[in-house]
Amino acid sequence: MTGFVGVKNMIRWLTTQGIAPTLTGMAEAIEEDFRRWPVFNKTERVASHTPFGVMELMPIADPDLYSFKYVNGHPLNPARGYQTVTAFGVLANVHNGYPVFVAEMTILTALRTAATSAMAARALARKDSTVMAMVGAGSQSEFQAIAFRELLGIRRLRIYDTDDRATEKFVRNLTPLGFDIQVCPSGKEAVRGAEIITTCTADKTHATLLYSADVSPGVHVNAIGGDCPGKTELDPEILRRSTVFVEFEPQTRIEGEIQALPETFPVTPLWKVLAGEAAGRTTGNDITVFDSVGFAIEDYSALRYLYESVSGSPLCEEIDLVADPDDPKDLFGFALAPSPVF
Repeated sequence: MTGFVGVKNMIRWLTTQGIAPTLTGMAEAIEEDFRRWPVFNKTERVASHTPFGVMELMPIADPDLYSFKYVNGHPLNPARGYQTVTAFGVLANVHNGYPVFVAEMTILTALRTAATSAMAARALARKDSTVMAMVGAGSQSEFQAIAFRELLGIRRLRIYDTDDRATEKFVRNLTPLGFDIQVCPSGKEAVRGAEIITTCTADKTHATLLYSADVSPGVHVNAIGGDCPGKTELDPEILRRSTVFVEFEPQTRIEGEIQALPETFPVTPLWKVLAGEAAGRTTGNDITVFDSVGFAIEDYSALRYLYESVSGSPLCEEIDLVADPDDPKDLFGFALAPSPVF
């Protein structure tokens, strides 16, 4: 039998654990796996682009567990009553190929993305950072804010979004949690005085949300919106002034902010910083950019963390996903048995 966590049990798990401890624990799991980076069998995500959006598979494996996530990105969905992003994921046993765990990942992806952002910022941002600007108040925004509070102590937020309803939703959700939120009339105004800047929008365009003139020395930019070919959010001059950190470089070259720059543009793999093999921020005046497109190791970590948390509990149901005949060579007899026994 295969373990399964659907939407209802995902919500029960999150409310039982609490979102803050969940984000903290997931960040630690992701950092732990980043430090093991060389043992993973890695590849770029497999993407199918359509006029409506993109559908992707994100596979990865270590010597014991294989995982993949199915995820879509359809920017026009909210106007039609659908989520922009949906996802589910699988963990499988490398030694026999059997799936051991299946889970919804629409909520889990939001958690793992926020946990990864804050984990990276903990390693790269100035330690005295107190204010984060957020350009984009969509589905990711609250998760990002809470993760940065839990891992970096950020409570002061400056927010801008072109959609007033999204901004109102952001303020409504986070004000009761103790955040000091200032709604700004433009992205330029939002980033003024912030030590950390998070950019996250959904439109699949080469947009410029953040200009070089607006980024001061010492700032850390958490760039999570550019995540597919043809979609960027930063003025390329920001990247040229910065030290840029990436997840899996071959994927980021195709999908990240650096897609607009030559192949020779230097970047630093984040895992090397976390493992002590490369420098992160070296001075207080460095501009650091986490050019995050989302990579499969983060999904692996999130699934592993969830599975370890719920395994053996009522939150993890069992489903008969794999045919399992008594005689492994007699699938025919199993399939046509007059009175199958389960």
